[in-house]
Amino acid sequence: MAINIIDPNAPGQAHVDSYWAATAGPEIADATPVAGDMEVDIAIVGGGYTGLSTALHLGRKFGLTSHVLEANRIGWGCSGRNGGFATLGIGKTSMAGWIRRWGEAEARRIFDQSGDAVRLVRRLLSEEAIDAEATPDGNLELAHLPNRMRALEHDQRFLESKFGVKSRLVDKAELERSYLVSREAHGALLFETGFALHAMKYVRGLARAAQRAGAVLHDSSPVQSWSRDGKHHVLTTPGGKVRARQVVIAANGYTGDRLHPAIEGRLLPALSNIVVTRPLTDAERTALNWTTTLPISDSRNLLFYYRQLPDRRILFGARGGIEDTPDSRASHKVWLERRLTDMFPILKGIETTHFWNGWVCVPFDKSPHVNSIEDGTVHYALGYVGTGGRARDLIAASCWRTGWRATIASSPRHCWRSRCRAFRS
Repeated sequence: MAINIIDPNAPGQAHVDSYWAATAGPEIADATPVAGDMEVDIAIVGGGYTGLSTALHLGRKFGLTSHVLEANRIGWGCSGRNGGFATLGIGKTSMAGWIRRWGEAEARRIFDQSGDAVRLVRRLLSEEAIDAEATPDGNLELAHLPNRMRALEHDQRFLESKFGVKSRLVDKAELERSYLVSREAHGALLFETGFALHAMKYVRGLARAAQRAGAVLHDSSPVQSWSRDGKHHVLTTPGGKVRARQVVIAANGYTGDRLHPAIEGRLLPALSNIVVTRPLTDAERTALNWTTTLPISDSRNLLFYYRQLPDRRILFGARGGIEDTPDSRASHKVWLERRLTDMFPILKGIETTHFWNGWVCVPFDKSPHVNSIEDGTVHYALGYVGTGGRARDLIAASCWRTGWRATIASSPRHCWRSRCRAFRS
């Protein structure tokens, strides 16, 4: 059975009831469905960070006009549902794993790109005047058990010696004095690079910037079928056929399994779930001494991630399986609320005003895939494994400059191309 998260026969779905959607302000008013057949130079499938940033850089750097095809609303997928973290790291393979796989020099180059990605997001916010409520620089990785401090100490030495990462250890006393108090906070590693932002305000800011650079945005325009007619790719949408010389696949975790043979059977969508609380009272903030707005994650393999929002709410998220049904959503919400109050007992019974989930994209090798195929007329960038908030802009900016072959997963070897039959049922 093919995996199809987007329903091509039910376009234009509203955003999920997320905190981001509720507080982002007006949608992109002049994004309209495809209306009639058209011929374009570049079609981009997906109206999230990857697609919009690609469109922006095509226009800004090369004066090229692209048409972005979004199945629902701009930012409807993971770009409008994530936790808003822009922090170091690409994929879920450890940096030691990168070194074993490709050697130290190549691993260093890959890791440097994650830092470049964070800095690019920050620069785009400034250059395009996007008000996305960005926090100051820095992010915390907490030791959720006392013995995990040893692992963080090792990580600090390793990351600094191999990759030049600037960070410092924060002991439990300083953590409680200067950042927050938690039952599962026994110290932390404070990274200099990284910050948090409002996910939906950022994606809409990118959309408006792309439009200023000449991009045409089409919402409610899922690609229902894809064929080839000579030098053109023919993308059929509910409103008409789009004939394009070049196509970029930029839908990541929301990519239909049968969109193109290059990705069929190779991706496993996995859920991430988020709750947001009501604003903390003065008494609650004092008891927790939660003074920081920096993004926080813990030292688990399947980590929790959380942050204090500008209006003093707590955003709290974690991975949540591969089944998305009303029953599973209800159980995930209850579980997240319980884990939140396990960490912060004083918040027991606190109201959560928003709960939502979204799909992250997991390739078999747990690494982003970036490549060009079909004689350089089809390009794809996907498989961020939940790290796309920092990687997508860099990937989009560099791909057209380098011909799509000198970025993350295609270097030094071709992208992983096995068919991943284990991902099909």
